Amino acid sequence: MVRIFFLFTLSLWCMTAKPQTPSLSQNVSTFSINAPQLGGERKIWIYLPDIYGNSDKKFPVLYMHDGQNLFDSFTAFAGEWRIDETLDSLKAETIVIGIENGGNNRIDELTPYPNEKYGGGNGDKYLDFLVTTLKPYIDEHYRTLSDKENTMIMGSSLGGLISFYAVLKYPKVFGKAAVFSPSFWFNDKIYDDVHAVENIDAKLYFMAGDHESSEMITDLERMEELIRFKLTDKKLYHKKIVHNGRHNEKLWAGQFEEAYLWLIN
Repeated sequence: MVRIFFLFTLSLWCMTAKPQTPSLSQNVSTFSINAPQLGGERKIWIYLPDIYGNSDKKFPVLYMHDGQNLFDSFTAFAGEWRIDETLDSLKAETIVIGIENGGNNRIDELTPYPNEKYGGGNGDKYLDFLVTTLKPYIDEHYRTLSDKENTMIMGSSLGGLISFYAVLKYPKVFGKAAVFSPSFWFNDKIYDDVHAVENIDAKLYFMAGDHESSEMITDLERMEELIRFKLTDKKLYHKKIVHNGRHNEKLWAGQFEEAYLWLIN
């Protein structure tokens, strides 16, 4: 029942985001880019640090999913993550890229394998867009540190699933990942993929709430047992369980700062 409600909520969010007062900071802009892998254009949000325009420095990049919910209450369904306000307050020196979700195709795009009941399974096409279309564009048009040590990925729920999968599939591209409330339940093949890799040479931050679903913590612990044998350095792994945390934007927004600081330091 929890999963049915969860997927219904996702679909509702994708179709009926409620307009509110825009809350973008001056450091956030948007553009559209052709996404041939996804069958059309995709809107992109980009956050540039305060000092970007007054320096020649290059900056690490954090790629995030569900761009509608990251920066602006006008486009967010259930509350924005306040990424821009948080990074402004930290005087953070990181570029953040928010990728618009695919609306009715969101489940399909953010899942690397199909689920017998809910479908999906086109996550490889989504990541191909990110890695071979979007990232080269960002690296060409902005001053980025493009190596894996400075390329991060972060997401929640299905976005957490695809973020972790991205580290497995593109180990030379993504060196850091924050995996919030990951939907490992969607298909057990994610565990098989961990078994199949020789090692995981990445910095991983796992987070979930203890009031999300009956499976969330169990699934997270199952994955934790697997990756501990694969990590090249166990100090590069961190897990946090949030007391009374539920599967919603409030939890994820509230945990962003801590996860970001752990990844970047």
